[in-house]
Amino acid sequence: MKMLPILLLATLAISISGLTGIAYAEEAVVGGMSDGSKLIGAGLAFGLAAMGAGIGLGYVGSAGLAVITENPALQSKVFIFIGMVESIAIYGIVMMFIILGQ
Repeated sequence: MKMLPILLLATLAISISGLTGIAYAEEAVVGGMSDGSKLIGAGLAFGLAAMGAGIGLGYVGSAGLAVITENPALQSKVFIFIGMVESIAIYGIVMMFIILGQ
């Protein structure tokens, strides 16, 4: 159990070191986000959206499977609900590309 705080501290140190930008003499910084901040933001946007979609898909998929076993005529409605849950991950991908495109 002692290894977990050390691992978390090392992860935090690596993440913070990625936020610092490298200064070059000929490069003029106008006040935008650094590349490290963009990558962390894009990773969080996609990762959290995918995690939420995965959790939601677990609940919707198990309930949908139970509904289909009782009434197979409702299969198309279950697929619609599964598609709505999967759209959350697609929104995360779109936000990732928007963040990386700036």
